[in-house]
Amino acid sequence: MIPRPKALALTLASILTTILVLGTGAAGGLLASQTVLPLPYMLGSLIATALLSAIAGRHFPDGYQFPQKIRLIFLAVIGVMIGAQVSPELAALIPSMLVSFAALTLFVGLAHAGNYAIFRQLGGYDKPTAFYSGTPGGLMESIAMGEEAGADIATLTMQQFLRIILVISLLPIGLSLWLGAPVGSAGGMTLARADVDLTQLPVVVAVGALGLAAGHWLRLPAGQLTGPLFVAGAVSLSGLVPLDMPQWLINEAQIVIGASLGMRFGGLKGRAMLRGLWLGLVSVGFMMALAVPLVLLVQRITDAPFDTLLISFAPGGVTEMALIALSLQANPALVTAHHIYRIILTVIEMSVIARWQRRGNDL
Repeated sequence: MIPRPKALALTLASILTTILVLGTGAAGGLLASQTVLPLPYMLGSLIATALLSAIAGRHFPDGYQFPQKIRLIFLAVIGVMIGAQVSPELAALIPSMLVSFAALTLFVGLAHAGNYAIFRQLGGYDKPTAFYSGTPGGLMESIAMGEEAGADIATLTMQQFLRIILVISLLPIGLSLWLGAPVGSAGGMTLARADVDLTQLPVVVAVGALGLAAGHWLRLPAGQLTGPLFVAGAVSLSGLVPLDMPQWLINEAQIVIGASLGMRFGGLKGRAMLRGLWLGLVSVGFMMALAVPLVLLVQRITDAPFDTLLISFAPGGVTEMALIALSLQANPALVTAHHIYRIILTVIEMSVIARWQRRGNDL
């Protein structure tokens, strides 16, 4: 039993460390927002706190972990943000997307299988780490389920974020060079509305709280994210109340999520990072090479624009892909539908295989 003064001192040290981590993450996000880095508040926060953890982590309180309750709240915010993109207009587009959804289903299965081989055979990762590092979507869900399965969480977090970083960095750069103008958040696009006032927050809070309860009660995979996502999608689809979110809230959520994940990089060394980057490039290259022929096939059947379909298949972040779609004057609802479907499909696949494993089977 820890003496009371020592316990209080440890608690105070943890609180001060959390304040330092969040402040560092906010500074990194603000700095990144002045650059062309996609998703600057999340990636800037992640990079800044990862550096903090690597440099000063040994001075943190023993056993320090970023508070999960804070992370939980802002995961729900991200879930509501994604679910709010579901609309009656989006639902009306679904029949016309059946061909691309079928191709995307094939893409998810083949991409995950190929990525597992890359991380297992080339990277030498253990089976749970290779499996959850190779998912072509569902970053938060992959990390949450991988942690439960005993994966190396630092390596898993690194690979999942490298997937996101490489896709949302290289694809906009490639499209910017092709089109001759910046695209995505680098082009000033956002999914938030600038004129949203505080009267909208009670609705967002209520939907997020209901989603957290639903995710827990239904035992959804990564329910802290998927529960709010599904509830927000249902509310948005019904049209009963608007789910408008202010930009500052989305920025704060990205900072917190980036900080919580950046702290996971503390145990990684330079050699592990270089190996992860190399494997990430191989993985992303493989997935894009797999996507292109499927996109060409869908284009031939549906006459949909190639660039819109490519953005819809690219295994990056939902938000950034939607922003790129806005920059290209493509239908962001159509792009968002594909990415939400990819995430849901990946979560279902992971859940089914995880249950299969728990019954004593191997990967």
